[in-house]
Amino acid sequence: MPEQDSPRLAALRAYVREAAVGLRAVGMELDRDPSAMRRWLHLPAVRIMCGCSIPPEYLAEPLRVDGFTYDMSSCLEHTVTIEELSYGDASVMLACPGPIMSGVAVAALGDDKQRDAYYRRVAGPRPVWTFFALTEPGKGSAATELETRLEPDGDGFRLTGAKRYVGNAALAEFGVVFCRRAPGPLGIEAVLVDASARGFHAEFLPTIGMRGLRISAITLDNVRVERSQVLGFDTLKPSRRGLVGAIQTLQRFRPVLTGTAVGLCRALLDHVQTRRPGLSGVDARRLAEAADRLEAVRQNNYAVARAVDAGKIRTDRIAGAKTRAAELAEHCTLLAAELLGPASLLEDPLLDKLYRDARAFEFMEGTGHIQRLAVFQGVLKGTFLEPVA
Repeated sequence: MPEQDSPRLAALRAYVREAAVGLRAVGMELDRDPSAMRRWLHLPAVRIMCGCSIPPEYLAEPLRVDGFTYDMSSCLEHTVTIEELSYGDASVMLACPGPIMSGVAVAALGDDKQRDAYYRRVAGPRPVWTFFALTEPGKGSAATELETRLEPDGDGFRLTGAKRYVGNAALAEFGVVFCRRAPGPLGIEAVLVDASARGFHAEFLPTIGMRGLRISAITLDNVRVERSQVLGFDTLKPSRRGLVGAIQTLQRFRPVLTGTAVGLCRALLDHVQTRRPGLSGVDARRLAEAADRLEAVRQNNYAVARAVDAGKIRTDRIAGAKTRAAELAEHCTLLAAELLGPASLLEDPLLDKLYRDARAFEFMEGTGHIQRLAVFQGVLKGTFLEPVA
């Protein structure tokens, strides 16, 4: 346990760490059959994820540990939770029902009525998967280049376009779609869309790793959108709506995703230690160096998450933390394969899965090139090397 953990954070970490025990077997099953997630909804770890980002007043049993109540509104607490659960299995966590990223967008942009309706739905008696649809074919996650159109239609709108690489979309009940109502960055909107709406179609895409996340493609063919479905349409100025929500969601969620990569790396290095406890010489030093890099990435990510909680949003530092974690995940998997031998990826099912899962971090929530551009802008401004908090 890091020495800087407060009693509140220490209680949460210990509780979640215990809940993560046994998740690797579940992750292996999801890797073989992504549809198996419904068989594991009773697990404590899954219940923790389902309640993430839902205000306690909407939950019959909010997460309470040692007298503390948690709703993951704290980026640091959310990050620690995901890291510890991802030490069990990262793909299981991302496969869980609940708000995930769409909840962050609704919290950032929705009016009181929209937030209330959203939280009541995701906190209902049965599990509900949601989606966050920003990425487009040929455009990636460049929010200012969106081509999905929101066009006037009577007293509402029609939504037309395509989204790609959207987690859980093919089994989700509803989610948030980012689209363009008018030219320019102020013409972007975030819309709540029901998957049962006419003209909405989603299908699974084959993936090498993170199979439990069930990455999907969405087609939107003149989907009817009411005014009440456009987040913040009647309460926020155009300059504070769609694009702001996309940016805020990504900034808030990137430390959480970095925590997922950190958890996977911790699991991987511990697996190597278990398989080869007698490492010595150069091999031992290489493993120790990887562990040192991991701890540096971990502590830096905690500092970034604390800054987010303090309202000190630093895009360059958030991007830097995510980039370092993605690079480290690739480094650790390559190192593990070397240290465990040339046949290890064929003979060790867990190593094979972690090796494939780790490749997803380069692309999730913005590719490495996008993150490095944000870091470079911070370097040019002279802010990147300043203390993060």
